[in-house]
Amino acid sequence: MAGCDILVSGTGGFAARIAFDIAATADEPVEVVIAGRNRERLNWLRTAANARAALFGKKARFTTHAVDLLAPNASDEMLAETGPRIVVQAASIQTSQVIAQSGNAWTQLVAEGGLSATAVFQALLSSRVAAAITRAGKPVTLVNCGFPDVVNGMIRAMGHDVACGMGNVAILSNVFAGSAATPAGSEVEVLAHYQNLAAWRRRPEDRGGRPPRVWLDGAEVADVYARFADIQLTPEPVIEISGASGVPMLLAMAAGRSWRGHVPGPNGLPGGYPVRLVDGALELDLPAGITEAEAVAWNASFEQENGLVVSPEGKVVFTGILGGRLAEHCPALRDGFAVQELEAVCEELLELRSALMQRA
Repeated sequence: MAGCDILVSGTGGFAARIAFDIAATADEPVEVVIAGRNRERLNWLRTAANARAALFGKKARFTTHAVDLLAPNASDEMLAETGPRIVVQAASIQTSQVIAQSGNAWTQLVAEGGLSATAVFQALLSSRVAAAITRAGKPVTLVNCGFPDVVNGMIRAMGHDVACGMGNVAILSNVFAGSAATPAGSEVEVLAHYQNLAAWRRRPEDRGGRPPRVWLDGAEVADVYARFADIQLTPEPVIEISGASGVPMLLAMAAGRSWRGHVPGPNGLPGGYPVRLVDGALELDLPAGITEAEAVAWNASFEQENGLVVSPEGKVVFTGILGGRLAEHCPALRDGFAVQELEAVCEELLELRSALMQRA
């Protein structure tokens, strides 16, 4: 294959949302390859995406590439055969639907300890793709969709580049922009960690905890929950927004245009931020009066209290309630692990997940 502009790795609902919204919005020519192991699903995604592009009169064109990313050398071969400029890594061994599931000891652990219980699973394929990009030595932009607020820091600690993720902070920035409480045309800027999303899945009267920080036209909102009481997210992953949120950025990257918006995990930072795309690179675009150090510390504090943190030396440590729960089952993880041990730790946690899913 001569090469493509965007490679979307994955065939689930998130990857489909990305492909379908590229198809409906691409005003400039863009070649997209969708990669995955389910050939029937690939055929449908290609057919539907090309049909949507024709339906809306847009300039996207979709082809497919069959690959099992769990197979040896699969990431290297996928990159060599598709030649992408941008890789959108949306494949994972952990479904995001776990946030809306219940009924076994694993879903209970995730509910009590938080989504960072799944971070190692989310990191497995993304770290392999990132390593393959490093080995190839070509200028390829990686957008990791698997739990980017946390996983992108792990990828950077492994020595690989990652531009950003999609969703999370961009879910909130866009629902706030679309709120009846936001005057038309107002500039919306948001600092938000993925943990901030949970409150908006509850009823307005039940919301609490630290809210995201929101600025409208440069002025910080004093009571975010009260101001945006009209916002309501579903208990399930809000793919209709999250999967769509990165599409304008991807099209700008592919066309070499500038862009402003919100992304999680830019350049491996924890949490999500306002950013701008300049000359193909993302940089923070913070509200006046807040420094990068302050913004990063604010976002990092969530996982420091409960979740998963990565030290500058590359040590991964589970914290808070999650750290305690996992240590009960896997005492060896009590003191954390070196990020280079990710694959072995993933095997251990997969065994734990399997065992806990058998318990009511």
